[in-house]
Formats: sequence, C-alpha cells, structure tokens
Amino acid sequence: MPHVPLLAFLPSPSENGFHVGPLLFRAYGICYVFAVLGAVVVTSRRWEKLGGDGALVQECALWGFPAGLIGGRLYFLATSWNEVPDAWWGPFAIWRGGLGVWGGIASGVLVGIWVLHRRGANIPLFMDCVAPGLLVAQAIGRVGNWFNQELFGGPTTLPWGLKIDRAHRPAGYESDATFHPTFLYEIIWNLGLAAFLVWLGHHRRIRPPGLFALYVAGYSLGRIWSELLRVDPAKHILGMRLNFWVAIALFLVGMIWFVRIQRAGRDFDADPYPDRREVGAPVAGS
Repeated sequence: MPHVPLLAFLPSPSENGFHVGPLLFRAYGICYVFAVLGAVVVTSRRWEKLGGDGALVQECALWGFPAGLIGGRLYFLATSWNEVPDAWWGPFAIWRGGLGVWGGIASGVLVGIWVLHRRGANIPLFMDCVAPGLLVAQAIGRVGNWFNQELFGGPTTLPWGLKIDRAHRPAGYESDATFHPTFLYEIIWNLGLAAFLVWLGHHRRIRPPGLFALYVAGYSLGRIWSELLRVDPAKHILGMRLNFWVAIALFLVGMIWFVRIQRAGRDFDADPYPDRREVGAPVAGS
C-alpha cells in the first residue's frame, strides 16, 4: 500500500490583508507590529529581572522601530532595486514586502544604542537582553512573508511543501506548485536560537554583549542555509546570492566578536554583569 502523507502541502493565504470599511490592513504590516510587541515583551522581562526600567525598553522600541523600517527599506532599495514597483510610490511600498533585515536590524540597534547612551544605561547588558527578543520579532515578521507568498525555496515534493500561486512563482518555475517554505524554516531556527541564548545566559558565565554577538553569528548561520535554498529574484555575486555573502561575513564577524569579548573577560575577576541594581537610568517622566 503506498504511503500517503498526512499533509500534502502547506497552503498559502489567498489574501494578504483585510478591509475594515474603506481601510485595507495588510497582514505584512500587522505582523511587524506584533513583531515589535514580541520583542518588547521578551526584552522587558529580561531587563527588569536585572533591575532595569521596563519603560526604557519601550523608549528604545519607539525610536528603533521607525529607524528599522527606514534602514530595512534602504537596504532593499540598494540591493533589489529591480523589484521595486515602477511608479513614484514604488520606493515607499513596504506593504508589498521588501524590508532587508540586515539594514533594519543595523539601523534599529544603532538608534537604540543612542537612546541607551542618552539615558546612561548599561549598553552591553541591554544588548544581551534584547538578543532573544530580536529573534522572536524576526520569527513573527516572517509570517508576513507567508501572507505575501515570498521568501520561498526551490521546488519540493515534501509533505510540508508550500503551495505558491502561479502569479508569485519566479521565472522558470511556472510549472512547479510546491516549494520549500524557507520562511517557516527561519521561524523555527529563530525561535530555537532565542531559546538557546536564554538557556546559555542562565547556565554559563557569558560576558556581555556576548549573547548579542552569538545572535549575530547564529542568525547569520541560519540565513546561509536559507539563502542556498531560495529561488526568488536576487542580486548575485560569483554565482551566489548577495545575502549569502552578507550572511557569511556577519557569521564570521559575530564569532570573532564573541571570542574577543570572552577573552577580554579573562582579565577581570569582577561579575560580568556589573551594577545589576543600576543597569539603566529611569526614563524621563516614568
């Protein structure tokens, strides 16, 4: 008797948004709102356990979220200009997707560091607190890619293959119906890595911002595998996707950064988490 899979394929949503009166709410944007909320919740719990002010996390998110949108869009425009709609509003059409995670995280983190510096907070310690939160946010954000039917890999007949409508299939794959759900692979990887970083911080003496350095390396490692699977249009260098090379570079940077942080800590006998009771100055007005 032939084997019948329990699940023939993963369906793609037929719509990427819904109307409330004349207003259209895009699932992609809604997912990003929930992604920010997820990052705030996770980071606040970790920061407050160390004696920090939860309002500081919210302030960083208030500044970092728009900065991340701008940085993510600028990265996409610089690396995938051919995918931008040919209209005056094309560069601003983030509701159609097109946010480069590298640019978004970089700009959001830089603005967050600026806020922390102004508040006199312990920046390395905060970065370790936010690392799992960023991974949770990135996992939630990938759900938006599912609604947009983007970020999928090559054709597959595996039971969890993702069904892609013909209009969203790239050139050369019009006759293929199911593809690797790389967005789902990234969700699983990101959540697993977030759990690992939390566990590591509780069970090992990691000098900050060592967990953040491992976040950079770990996320990039997952993206290396994801980029090898993906078939959506992208810029190529030496026959490989541009983001493949970016992921390799950031994986190496993250690992070297982590090793340097931990080696530097060998010269100190002090608690790697100094001033636990005064990790961040209160936010004005809080």
